[in-house]
Amino acid sequence: MTVREIGGVQAWLCAAEGPSLAEDRNLSDLIGELFGAGAKLVAIPLDRLGPDFLRLSSGVAGAVLQKLVNYRFRIAILGDVSAAEAACLPLRDFVRESNRGTTVWFVADLRALEAKLAAS
Repeated sequence: MTVREIGGVQAWLCAAEGPSLAEDRNLSDLIGELFGAGAKLVAIPLDRLGPDFLRLSSGVAGAVLQKLVNYRFRIAILGDVSAAEAACLPLRDFVRESNRGTTVWFVADLRALEAKLAAS
């Protein structure tokens, strides 16, 4: 895990490997680390969120994102969600609406996150 400035924002870049952040204890540990590092944004690889994250009915996405938002962190989910979006209209709507805002973004990779921050 690394903290670096991207587009003027202190961003915590989660490693691709590591414990599932869909588990509350692991997410709480991450939040502690975010505060300690002074990060304002956390970039999380989709694989770190478990297989149910993109299945909205599971509640995993809501729980993870709400907890991070409650602590006033911006979130970027890194990964290709296009296949899941194609299979689920509510997910496609959720991703589209999230990407219109400034708090939660779904982006393909770090380069796309950098472009999004530069444009905002």
